[in-house]
Amino acid sequence: MNRITFRRLDGILLLDKSTGMSSNAALQVARRLFRAEKGGHTGSLDPLATGLLPLCFGEATKIAGLLLGSAKAYDAEVVLGQTTDTDDSDGTVLRERPVPTISPAQLEAALAPLKGRIRQRAPIYSALKQGGEPLYVKARRGEAIEAPEREVEVHAIEVLDQQPTRLSLRVTCGSGTYIRSIARDLGETLGCGAHIAGLRRLWVDPFRDAPMVTLDTLRQLVEQGDEAALDALLLPLAEGLAHYPRVELDAEQARRFCMGQRLRNADWAQGGVAVYGPEGQIQGLGQVDETGLLAPQRRFNL
Repeated sequence: MNRITFRRLDGILLLDKSTGMSSNAALQVARRLFRAEKGGHTGSLDPLATGLLPLCFGEATKIAGLLLGSAKAYDAEVVLGQTTDTDDSDGTVLRERPVPTISPAQLEAALAPLKGRIRQRAPIYSALKQGGEPLYVKARRGEAIEAPEREVEVHAIEVLDQQPTRLSLRVTCGSGTYIRSIARDLGETLGCGAHIAGLRRLWVDPFRDAPMVTLDTLRQLVEQGDEAALDALLLPLAEGLAHYPRVELDAEQARRFCMGQRLRNADWAQGGVAVYGPEGQIQGLGQVDETGLLAPQRRFNL
């Protein structure tokens, strides 16, 4: 087996993850195909789920945590009448109940408490850590688990299609929201139980319209030996900061910023900012206070 020669590579890949693969497994496959020395993903997608998984390579891993906290949108297929231990179709059915006739108005009423700033209990089979260990590891050992509740933001839930025992929903939400929990809680409100049968992540801010790339496409380019075409699929790190206010520095200011020095300009936007040098190259992230003082927070070595 040929040994992979890894290389310095910076950028963001918008991967269209396939079903049945964990987010970390998808990251490692992509990292090897690109031969990237360093890589990270921006928050796990369930193995059942498909869709957008932004992968960060090199210096872009420094903003992976920022992308993790971004708003996201999903299309979800919900099966009514069955409760599973994983809250999705990969799990074991724990209980079956008849599905009542549900009018559109009754469905909207049941969805209403699941929108806005809500308290949500995570699935016991999840990557959420407790005592330094993912809950799914404890669950697989058969341990009794009290999954924690936490506050999450659900911006909108749109009913795309309603059938007697199946629903298609589009959910827009903030960081940390479990769509499986929404399905589970909806099923309990309706009195029949429910679980997720299909889940696709449509976008993650700020990547709402950019095209996604599959692992099969990456493999084809590697087999063709077209590394230039492969690298062209990467977005520059700055694309992940497109929603940040922009601060532009001249050469001397950029030099001082890179040395960790503070700068002041009353015209700069207050709060977190993306800092650029005189030739438009991203330099790092900073925080501007109410007096216009820019404090360096993160430096990018591009």
